[in-house]
Amino acid sequence: MSTHHSAIIDVGGGYRAVYGAGVLDRLMDLGIQIDHCYGVSAGSANMSSYLSGQSGRCYRFYMEYSTRREYASPSNFVKGRNFANLDYIYGTLSNHDGEYPLDYESLKANPAQFTVVATDANDGSARYFTKDDLSQDHYEPLMASSAVPVANQPYAIDGIPYFDGGMADPIPLRKAFEDGADRVIVILTRQRDFMRSPKPDSLPARILSRTYPKAAERLEHRYETYNRELKEAYQYEKEGSLLLLAPDELCGLNTLTRNAEGLDRMYRKGYANAAAIPAFLAS
Repeated sequence: MSTHHSAIIDVGGGYRAVYGAGVLDRLMDLGIQIDHCYGVSAGSANMSSYLSGQSGRCYRFYMEYSTRREYASPSNFVKGRNFANLDYIYGTLSNHDGEYPLDYESLKANPAQFTVVATDANDGSARYFTKDDLSQDHYEPLMASSAVPVANQPYAIDGIPYFDGGMADPIPLRKAFEDGADRVIVILTRQRDFMRSPKPDSLPARILSRTYPKAAERLEHRYETYNRELKEAYQYEKEGSLLLLAPDELCGLNTLTRNAEGLDRMYRKGYANAAAIPAFLAS
Protein backbone atom coordinates (compact mmCIF):
# COMPACT_ATOMS: atom_id res chain seq x y z
CA MET A 1 0.00 0.00 0.00
CA SER A 2 1.29 3.46 -0.90
CA THR A 3 2.40 5.70 1.96
CA HIS A 4 2.23 8.82 -0.19
CA HIS A 5 -0.17 11.70 0.41
CA SER A 6 -1.85 12.00 -2.97
CA ALA A 7 -3.68 14.87 -4.62
CA ILE A 8 -5.48 15.29 -7.93
CA ILE A 9 -6.28 18.54 -9.73
CA ASP A 10 -8.91 18.87 -12.45
CA VAL A 11 -8.48 22.22 -14.20
CA GLY A 12 -11.89 22.14 -15.90
CA GLY A 13 -12.39 23.87 -19.23
CA GLY A 14 -16.10 23.82 -20.05
CA TYR A 15 -17.01 21.00 -22.41
CA ARG A 16 -13.34 19.96 -22.71
CA ALA A 17 -13.58 18.90 -19.06
CA VAL A 18 -15.24 15.68 -20.19
CA TYR A 19 -11.63 14.46 -20.47
CA GLY A 20 -11.33 14.73 -16.69
CA ALA A 21 -14.60 12.88 -16.25
CA GLY A 22 -13.00 9.97 -18.11
CA VAL A 23 -9.92 10.04 -15.88
CA LEU A 24 -11.99 10.06 -12.70
CA ASP A 25 -14.33 7.31 -13.87
CA ARG A 26 -11.26 5.14 -14.50
CA LEU A 27 -10.07 5.86 -10.95
CA MET A 28 -13.43 4.75 -9.59
CA ASP A 29 -13.39 1.61 -11.71
CA LEU A 30 -9.89 0.84 -10.40
CA GLY A 31 -10.95 1.51 -6.82
CA ILE A 32 -8.25 4.18 -6.35
CA GLN A 33 -8.79 6.64 -3.51
CA ILE A 34 -7.03 10.01 -3.68
CA ASP A 35 -6.36 11.89 -0.44
CA HIS A 36 -7.11 15.43 -1.60
CA CYS A 37 -9.14 16.52 -4.63
CA TYR A 38 -8.95 19.99 -6.20
CA GLY A 39 -11.57 21.17 -8.66
CA VAL A 40 -11.40 24.27 -10.83
CA SER A 41 -14.45 25.40 -12.82
CA ALA A 42 -16.11 22.37 -14.46
CA GLY A 43 -13.39 20.27 -12.81
CA SER A 44 -15.14 20.85 -9.48
CA ALA A 45 -18.27 19.17 -10.85
CA ASN A 46 -16.19 16.20 -12.03
CA MET A 47 -14.59 15.94 -8.60
CA SER A 48 -17.90 16.03 -6.76
CA SER A 49 -19.10 12.95 -8.67
CA TYR A 50 -15.77 11.20 -8.08
CA LEU A 51 -16.01 11.85 -4.34
CA SER A 52 -19.61 10.62 -4.27
CA GLY A 53 -18.59 7.44 -6.11
CA GLN A 54 -20.99 8.00 -9.00
CA SER A 55 -19.12 6.62 -11.99
CA GLY A 56 -20.66 7.70 -15.30
CA ARG A 57 -22.64 10.57 -13.80
CA CYS A 58 -20.62 13.36 -15.38
CA TYR A 59 -20.52 11.55 -18.71
CA ARG A 60 -24.30 11.68 -18.79
CA PHE A 61 -24.30 15.39 -17.97
CA TYR A 62 -21.91 16.13 -20.85
CA MET A 63 -23.54 13.79 -23.35
CA GLU A 64 -27.23 14.16 -22.56
CA TYR A 65 -28.12 17.09 -20.32
CA SER A 66 -25.77 19.57 -21.97
CA THR A 67 -27.85 19.41 -25.16
CA ARG A 68 -30.78 21.03 -23.39
CA ARG A 69 -31.48 24.72 -23.85
CA GLU A 70 -31.97 25.09 -20.10
CA TYR A 71 -28.45 23.79 -19.48
CA ALA A 72 -26.45 26.18 -21.68
CA SER A 73 -27.55 28.23 -24.67
CA PRO A 74 -27.52 31.71 -26.23
CA SER A 75 -31.16 32.08 -25.21
CA ASN A 76 -30.13 31.64 -21.58
CA PHE A 77 -27.69 34.48 -22.04
CA VAL A 78 -30.30 36.73 -23.63
CA LYS A 79 -32.75 36.05 -20.80
CA GLY A 80 -30.46 36.25 -17.80
CA ARG A 81 -26.92 37.05 -18.95
CA ASN A 82 -25.89 33.51 -18.08
CA PHE A 83 -24.92 31.22 -20.97
CA ALA A 84 -24.72 28.24 -18.60
CA ASN A 85 -27.61 28.02 -16.15
CA LEU A 86 -25.65 27.01 -13.08
CA ASP A 87 -28.74 26.78 -10.88
CA TYR A 88 -30.25 24.31 -13.35
CA ILE A 89 -27.07 22.21 -13.59
CA TYR A 90 -26.14 22.16 -9.90
CA GLY A 91 -29.64 22.58 -8.52
CA THR A 92 -32.55 21.35 -10.64
CA LEU A 93 -30.61 18.35 -11.99
CA SER A 94 -28.34 17.66 -9.01
CA ASN A 95 -30.53 18.20 -5.93
CA HIS A 96 -31.89 15.19 -4.04
CA ASP A 97 -35.11 15.34 -6.06
CA GLY A 98 -33.42 16.09 -9.39
CA GLU A 99 -33.03 13.87 -12.46
CA TYR A 100 -29.56 12.70 -11.44
CA PRO A 101 -28.93 13.71 -7.82
CA LEU A 102 -25.44 14.13 -6.47
CA ASP A 103 -25.05 11.57 -3.69
CA TYR A 104 -24.15 14.18 -1.11
CA GLU A 105 -24.10 11.77 1.84
CA SER A 106 -21.48 9.62 0.10
CA LEU A 107 -19.45 12.70 -0.80
CA LYS A 108 -19.60 13.87 2.81
CA ALA A 109 -18.61 10.44 4.15
CA ASN A 110 -15.66 10.13 1.77
CA PRO A 111 -12.48 10.68 3.86
CA ALA A 112 -10.80 12.59 1.02
CA GLN A 113 -10.51 16.34 1.30
CA PHE A 114 -12.14 18.51 -1.34
CA THR A 115 -11.02 22.00 -2.38
CA VAL A 116 -12.97 24.09 -4.89
CA VAL A 117 -11.21 27.10 -6.41
CA ALA A 118 -13.12 30.30 -7.22
CA THR A 119 -12.10 33.89 -7.94
CA ASP A 120 -13.35 36.77 -5.78
CA ALA A 121 -14.84 39.20 -8.29
CA ASN A 122 -14.23 42.19 -6.02
CA ASP A 123 -10.48 41.83 -5.49
CA GLY A 124 -9.41 39.11 -7.94
CA SER A 125 -8.06 36.80 -5.24
CA ALA A 126 -8.36 33.03 -5.18
CA ARG A 127 -10.87 31.58 -2.74
CA TYR A 128 -10.50 27.97 -1.69
CA PHE A 129 -13.79 26.46 -0.59
CA THR A 130 -13.81 23.11 1.22
CA LYS A 131 -16.21 20.24 1.70
CA ASP A 132 -17.50 22.05 4.80
CA ASP A 133 -18.88 24.76 2.52
CA LEU A 134 -21.21 22.24 0.85
CA SER A 135 -24.42 20.76 2.22
CA GLN A 136 -27.33 18.78 0.83
CA ASP A 137 -28.78 20.67 -2.15
CA HIS A 138 -26.44 23.62 -1.52
CA TYR A 139 -23.58 23.35 -4.00
CA GLU A 140 -22.90 27.06 -4.40
CA PRO A 141 -19.07 26.76 -4.41
CA LEU A 142 -19.31 24.55 -7.53
CA MET A 143 -21.46 27.20 -9.20
CA ALA A 144 -19.11 30.00 -8.19
CA SER A 145 -16.09 28.12 -9.53
CA SER A 146 -17.89 27.57 -12.85
CA ALA A 147 -19.10 31.13 -13.53
CA VAL A 148 -17.23 31.95 -16.75
CA PRO A 149 -16.61 35.73 -16.87
CA VAL A 150 -18.77 37.68 -19.34
CA ALA A 151 -20.53 34.48 -20.48
CA ASN A 152 -22.00 34.35 -16.97
CA GLN A 153 -22.75 36.79 -14.22
CA PRO A 154 -20.68 36.23 -11.07
CA TYR A 155 -22.20 33.80 -8.59
CA ALA A 156 -22.70 35.30 -5.13
CA ILE A 157 -22.08 33.45 -1.88
CA ASP A 158 -22.75 35.30 1.37
CA GLY A 159 -22.94 38.52 -0.60
CA ILE A 160 -19.55 38.08 -2.27
CA PRO A 161 -19.55 37.64 -6.08
CA TYR A 162 -17.31 34.94 -7.55
CA PHE A 163 -16.09 33.99 -11.00
CA ASP A 164 -14.39 30.94 -12.51
CA GLY A 165 -11.52 29.68 -10.37
CA GLY A 166 -9.30 29.40 -13.43
CA MET A 167 -8.84 33.17 -13.44
CA ALA A 168 -6.96 33.29 -10.14
CA ASP A 169 -5.37 29.84 -9.76
CA PRO A 170 -5.89 27.73 -12.90
CA ILE A 171 -3.54 24.88 -11.87
CA PRO A 172 -3.40 24.98 -8.04
CA LEU A 173 -0.38 22.71 -7.69
CA ARG A 174 1.38 25.02 -5.21
CA LYS A 175 -1.70 24.80 -3.01
CA ALA A 176 -1.66 21.00 -3.29
CA PHE A 177 1.98 20.73 -2.25
CA GLU A 178 1.48 23.29 0.54
CA ASP A 179 -1.40 21.17 1.81
CA GLY A 180 0.99 18.24 2.21
CA ALA A 181 0.78 16.25 -1.01
CA ASP A 182 3.90 14.50 -2.31
CA ARG A 183 2.25 12.89 -5.34
CA VAL A 184 0.10 15.20 -7.46
CA ILE A 185 -1.91 14.28 -10.56
CA VAL A 186 -2.85 17.19 -12.82
CA ILE A 187 -5.63 16.77 -15.37
CA LEU A 188 -5.28 19.27 -18.21
CA THR A 189 -7.94 19.69 -20.89
CA ARG A 190 -5.63 21.09 -23.56
CA GLN A 191 -2.50 19.50 -24.96
CA ARG A 192 0.33 19.36 -22.45
CA ASP A 193 2.53 21.80 -24.40
CA PHE A 194 -0.23 24.39 -24.91
CA MET A 195 0.70 27.84 -23.65
CA ARG A 196 -2.04 30.42 -23.23
CA SER A 197 -2.02 33.63 -25.26
CA PRO A 198 -3.28 36.99 -23.93
CA LYS A 199 -5.49 37.56 -26.98
CA PRO A 200 -8.58 35.43 -26.13
CA ASP A 201 -8.99 37.15 -22.76
CA SER A 202 -8.31 40.73 -23.84
CA LEU A 203 -11.83 41.64 -25.02
CA PRO A 204 -13.64 39.86 -22.13
CA ALA A 205 -11.27 41.61 -19.72
CA ARG A 206 -12.15 45.01 -21.18
CA ILE A 207 -15.86 44.25 -20.85
CA LEU A 208 -15.42 42.98 -17.30
CA SER A 209 -13.39 46.03 -16.27
CA ARG A 210 -16.57 48.14 -16.33
CA THR A 211 -18.02 46.28 -13.36
CA TYR A 212 -15.21 44.28 -11.73
CA PRO A 213 -11.86 45.92 -12.50
CA LYS A 214 -9.79 43.73 -10.16
CA ALA A 215 -11.25 40.55 -11.61
CA ALA A 216 -10.68 41.95 -15.10
CA GLU A 217 -7.02 42.49 -14.27
CA ARG A 218 -6.78 38.86 -13.17
CA LEU A 219 -8.44 37.75 -16.39
CA GLU A 220 -6.14 39.89 -18.51
CA HIS A 221 -3.11 38.23 -16.92
CA ARG A 222 -4.55 34.73 -16.70
CA TYR A 223 -2.26 33.58 -19.50
CA GLU A 224 0.78 34.49 -17.40
CA THR A 225 -0.54 32.61 -14.37
CA TYR A 226 -1.46 29.50 -16.35
CA ASN A 227 1.83 29.39 -18.25
CA ARG A 228 3.87 29.86 -15.08
CA GLU A 229 2.00 27.12 -13.26
CA LEU A 230 2.30 24.77 -16.23
CA LYS A 231 6.07 25.30 -16.33
CA GLU A 232 6.19 24.52 -12.61
CA ALA A 233 4.24 21.34 -13.33
CA TYR A 234 6.88 20.31 -15.88
CA GLN A 235 9.58 20.73 -13.23
CA TYR A 236 7.72 18.69 -10.62
CA GLU A 237 7.12 16.06 -13.29
CA LYS A 238 10.85 15.81 -13.94
CA GLU A 239 11.41 15.36 -10.21
CA GLY A 240 8.89 12.51 -10.11
CA SER A 241 6.33 14.07 -7.79
CA LEU A 242 3.76 15.03 -10.42
CA LEU A 243 1.90 13.22 -13.20
CA LEU A 244 0.53 15.35 -16.02
CA LEU A 245 -2.41 13.96 -17.97
CA ALA A 246 -3.55 15.75 -21.13
CA PRO A 247 -5.37 14.94 -24.37
CA ASP A 248 -3.35 14.78 -27.57
CA GLU A 249 -6.11 16.65 -29.42
CA LEU A 250 -9.30 18.55 -28.53
CA CYS A 251 -11.70 16.55 -30.72
CA GLY A 252 -13.43 19.71 -31.92
CA LEU A 253 -14.35 20.86 -28.40
CA ASN A 254 -13.88 24.24 -26.80
CA THR A 255 -15.00 25.84 -23.56
CA LEU A 256 -18.50 26.65 -24.79
CA THR A 257 -18.76 24.55 -27.98
CA ARG A 258 -19.51 20.86 -28.19
CA ASN A 259 -20.36 17.93 -30.43
CA ALA A 260 -21.44 14.46 -29.36
CA GLU A 261 -18.67 12.57 -31.17
CA GLY A 262 -16.00 14.89 -29.79
CA LEU A 263 -17.31 14.60 -26.23
CA ASP A 264 -17.26 10.81 -26.37
CA ARG A 265 -13.78 10.68 -27.90
CA MET A 266 -12.40 13.12 -25.34
CA TYR A 267 -13.93 11.14 -22.48
CA ARG A 268 -12.37 7.93 -23.76
CA LYS A 269 -8.97 9.59 -24.06
CA GLY A 270 -9.17 10.54 -20.40
CA TYR A 271 -10.28 7.06 -19.41
CA ALA A 272 -7.39 5.51 -21.34
CA ASN A 273 -4.74 7.94 -20.11
CA ALA A 274 -5.67 7.30 -16.48
CA ALA A 275 -4.00 3.92 -16.83
CA ALA A 276 -0.74 5.69 -15.88
CA ILE A 277 -1.99 6.62 -12.40
CA PRO A 278 -1.52 3.39 -10.41
CA ALA A 279 2.20 3.10 -11.26
CA PHE A 280 2.73 6.79 -10.49
CA LEU A 281 1.12 6.51 -7.06
CA ALA A 282 3.17 3.40 -6.30
CA SER A 283 6.48 5.00 -7.30
